[in-house]
Amino acid sequence: MNPLYEQIKERLKKYHQEQLLNFYDYLNDSDKQKLLFQLLNINFQKINNLYSSLKTISIPSGETIEPLEYFVKSDIPVKRRRELENQGTEMLKKSQYAVLTMAGGQGTRLGHKGPKGTFELNLFPKKASLFEILADKIKQANKRYGIQIPWYIMTSETNNDDTIKFFEDKNYFNYDKNKIFFFIQDKLPIVSADTGKILLSEPYQVHEASNGNGNLFKSLKKNNLITQMKQSGVKWIFVSGIDNILVKIADPIFLALTSSNSEIGAKTIFKKDPYSQDWVFCRKNGKPAMLGYERITDEITNANIDGKYLYRDVNILCHLFSIDAIEKISNLDLPYHRATKKNTYINDEGMKIVPEAPNSYKFETFIFDSFKFFDNITLLRVDEEKEFAPIKDPVGIYSPDTATKLYLKEEFKSIFS
Repeated sequence: MNPLYEQIKERLKKYHQEQLLNFYDYLNDSDKQKLLFQLLNINFQKINNLYSSLKTISIPSGETIEPLEYFVKSDIPVKRRRELENQGTEMLKKSQYAVLTMAGGQGTRLGHKGPKGTFELNLFPKKASLFEILADKIKQANKRYGIQIPWYIMTSETNNDDTIKFFEDKNYFNYDKNKIFFFIQDKLPIVSADTGKILLSEPYQVHEASNGNGNLFKSLKKNNLITQMKQSGVKWIFVSGIDNILVKIADPIFLALTSSNSEIGAKTIFKKDPYSQDWVFCRKNGKPAMLGYERITDEITNANIDGKYLYRDVNILCHLFSIDAIEKISNLDLPYHRATKKNTYINDEGMKIVPEAPNSYKFETFIFDSFKFFDNITLLRVDEEKEFAPIKDPVGIYSPDTATKLYLKEEFKSIFS
């Protein structure tokens, strides 16, 4: 008998996850090795602990909730705006700025087969993928500031190979490929919501998923990219997702404001619907944080000073981090959150089951949980129609059609401005 098999069998028994070897005897030699190798690299104690601790969600008591100061971009006086623009421009010209794009997802919800970044929009007169749109924005910034911005792209194990091949096929969008760095985020097994048992996606494969955008810090460290950034002189890193096609990739005002006030910054939009499920920025026990919708009372929602709402700033995943902040967070453990999902799985008879209702938990860390390790965060509220057009759903306000219209509107303005 394979000694590795015996070792893993004992480990599974210890953590009550023996079901993962239910079909081992029916697998070919290659699939047996794949399964054993995957099981060898899973921290079962961690998974069991996460399931136990996050099975019920409790609201901490005794927390002090206070508002965070924020800047409204459109309200900044013209003279001050020019000062910030000049300050940020000089910073950008020093070639100490990097861009990090989170692009680990697939385009499944959009009916697209492949990495989400390869999804194309009809931007008359041409079609362009989300990756190409972002590449064009970075190239425009390079030209404007006379620099060559390094571009870090966080993929997932699921889409990494396809993403790299896409860039190769597109000749890296005429970007210097030596300035583009791909790295893979970590993943964790998915468990049954009822039992905590780890699910199989195939008889030979554990069902795993990426463990949230908060993993970017440890993934950067794991891939030695923080050291590489420091050696190349990077001081500030702009972090955003792949799907917001209105993202301002190098905003001198945002850079100047953040660097003058804190080590971290976030762009926000105003929460128009006070009763939506969007989380809002706040200060918890004196530290920057996000407040979940289940904890937002009418009193908090309507709190204002002279008509200026105190808890209406929504995170749009546009962040600035100093290199020191990135390094600091990479050495800390962010808390995990539970997400309830519908996931296919292999049942005890070896049949693939497609559930009709949410049946499983995935565990994720989030960038916003890093805020509490700092005394302050710079919040810059921006105009949603100018800077936030994410593509998340086939139809609706965050659809390709809506995003395309907003993008073309902004492009038209820039031509005649």
